[in-house]
Amino acid sequence: MEFLTILYVFIVLYLCYLIWKLFDQRRDQECYILAYQCYKPSDDRKLGTDCCGKIIGRNKKLGLNEYKFLLKAVVSSGLGEQTYAPINVMEGREANPTLNDGIIEMDEFFKDSISKLLAKTNISPSQIDVLVVNVSMFAALPSLASRIIQHYKMRHDIKAFNLTGMGCSASLISLDIIKNIFMSQKNKYALLVTSESLSPNWYSGNDRSMILANCLFRAGGCAILLTNKRSLKDKAILKLKCLVRTHHGARDDAYSCCHQKEDDQGSLGFYLGKNLPKAASRAFVDNLRVLSPKVLPTRELLRFTIASLIKRLNKSSSTKINNTKSPLNFKSGVDHFCLHTGGKAVIDGIGMSLDLCDCDLEPARMTLHRFGNTSASSLWYVLGYMEAKKRLKKGDRVLMISFGAGFKCNSCLWEVMKDLKDRNVWDDCIDDYPPESLANPFMERFGWINNVEDPSTFQIPDFLK
Repeated sequence: MEFLTILYVFIVLYLCYLIWKLFDQRRDQECYILAYQCYKPSDDRKLGTDCCGKIIGRNKKLGLNEYKFLLKAVVSSGLGEQTYAPINVMEGREANPTLNDGIIEMDEFFKDSISKLLAKTNISPSQIDVLVVNVSMFAALPSLASRIIQHYKMRHDIKAFNLTGMGCSASLISLDIIKNIFMSQKNKYALLVTSESLSPNWYSGNDRSMILANCLFRAGGCAILLTNKRSLKDKAILKLKCLVRTHHGARDDAYSCCHQKEDDQGSLGFYLGKNLPKAASRAFVDNLRVLSPKVLPTRELLRFTIASLIKRLNKSSSTKINNTKSPLNFKSGVDHFCLHTGGKAVIDGIGMSLDLCDCDLEPARMTLHRFGNTSASSLWYVLGYMEAKKRLKKGDRVLMISFGAGFKCNSCLWEVMKDLKDRNVWDDCIDDYPPESLANPFMERFGWINNVEDPSTFQIPDFLK
């Protein structure tokens, strides 16, 4: 009898130990953000209306029709006059970039944002265990990750990852790598560095599908410090709840809708195809299908299920289903929407699909206006806007959605760990946003081009030379 009692006690204690071990292990697998630092270039790199006009005027391959197309594209882009360009563009060398131009652009970002981030968190470079760098359209040897390690004298056993060619959604791909490392290793610091190099990728040809990229992409970047240290939970600002990645590279039309290539005259650029919106829509729908059960409360999923059954059973109903709008109410599980600033049409399209209001879309629209499309780092500028406006309160849930070449749609959900109010790179202008009008002055300045009808007699005005 005593033996059985001891055996029962042992079994119960062992089961308690297994439960405790599983719970303890899961606690060490969390992914927290301690801080992030967006990059803001110097004011002499701002692309005002006159500056943009001169850059366009330097391209001798453009004709009257291309000027009219550019005018329409810039006016409808949603960008303002304070976005930034790399140094070689400002110096008039965009048509003949060098390897050093790309390296200088990245080094400026690395030395500014990473240094500020480490100083803000009081973390030494030698404490970083994992480094993930994503810059899609620029690859140097040694890698950009190695340049960071060399500059900051990081440890010899640091786990470094250098991603290229992953497009505007690379930020969340880098985050997924860090999340997976955190699941198998305890008490780690990770540094995520996300940016894009425009210096060697400014298009100098006249292909309309490639000129468009010049109207949207701007210089920028962000450095993010993450950890899974349980002891730092109280210092964290965000906690990762879930992450979903969707890749449609197997589809021919999705794969080819946006990619880097040379035009017929040999000018390198980034091609944006007319089938891009369709490819993005399909990837978005597939991503939401996986994301919804992870994000939405049970009552919303139950409501959707019942509503879907009623619609199927009610065959006599003449009401047409609106395929452009999600039947799910994502606001029931999400407080803030952090959208990729791929362009005005992208932001408006997501807003229509998720039935979002102007307040929900304001952070993305204002980020596009102030900083442009900074590729994979754009999500963090949008997050910075929300924080600078003091909208992020403890317990709020923030949904990030990004798109990228391939074609990819990646999303993730964050929980806000404390009330946030850091103004970050928005410090000097956040009080002026949103402005009364987002009207682009390009039409007022260059609208006369639309009145020119004869391309053979058109000449570039002196103020554009």
